[in-house]
Amino acid sequence: MSQLDAPQRESGTIAPVTTIRTWLFPPAQNPTTPLGPAARRALWIEITIVLLVTFGLSGLSSILSLLESALAVEPLSEQTVALNAPRSSQELIDLARQLLGIVRLLAWAALGVYLLWRGGFGPKLVGLARPRLRSDGVPGVGLAALIGLPGLVLYLVARTAGLNLTIAPSILEDYWWRLPTEVLWAIANSGAEEVLVVAYLITRLRQLGWSENSSLVASSLLRGSYHLYQGFGGGFGNFVMGLVFGRYWQRTSKLWPLVIAHALIDSVAFIGYQALQGRVSWLP
Repeated sequence: MSQLDAPQRESGTIAPVTTIRTWLFPPAQNPTTPLGPAARRALWIEITIVLLVTFGLSGLSSILSLLESALAVEPLSEQTVALNAPRSSQELIDLARQLLGIVRLLAWAALGVYLLWRGGFGPKLVGLARPRLRSDGVPGVGLAALIGLPGLVLYLVARTAGLNLTIAPSILEDYWWRLPTEVLWAIANSGAEEVLVVAYLITRLRQLGWSENSSLVASSLLRGSYHLYQGFGGGFGNFVMGLVFGRYWQRTSKLWPLVIAHALIDSVAFIGYQALQGRVSWLP
């Protein structure tokens, strides 16, 4: 046992403090050799294109939506935004368009996995090995509770303070396919966001020499930006979610718990809203 190890074993306070510090301020990761100027330029071009096709463009659009809502006559809290809304007055066309939206998100996730794989980071390396109940499912449920419950409180507080729109998670018609479609939306949202915003973006920024903290903040800002259409509370809440999820991935290299947690949070929001709307006084 080295002298550096001894204090941590003998003291009941140093080891936990060291563990917390390591989680909050992890050492730099260097998954590849330093890139040359041409490779760095190509990587920046790839990141820009991917973000403009996916969540980067969504973030810019969300900023405009928030600006439009803020300039409206009605206060933010009196305006409503629906996360899942009908896309046609015809039932089957609505279903087809819902499924196309789901496929698009899954394609975004596949794009991120493919580009990482082409760059030498296979699914197993970025945390997408075969999912396991104990090592992936249990942490996923824990993360869902850690983020979901405080997130609901933050939303209610932000709306009361006039900093958030009223969110209607789902206003789909009560067709036979509503419930499975909402679950599919939750899965597609979680897959696309966690693959692209966490695994893809942080890995690419690591390759460019960014520190763990800098890449984490960039990832979290992106996540918060494309939720700003919900209001300031939605943007801030998802920024915090990004910090928690991103750091968990940086420290464990496990992506399935994030996908599971995100899918659970969205599923509960979509299904629970329609189940509780009009039945509880605290739900707008």
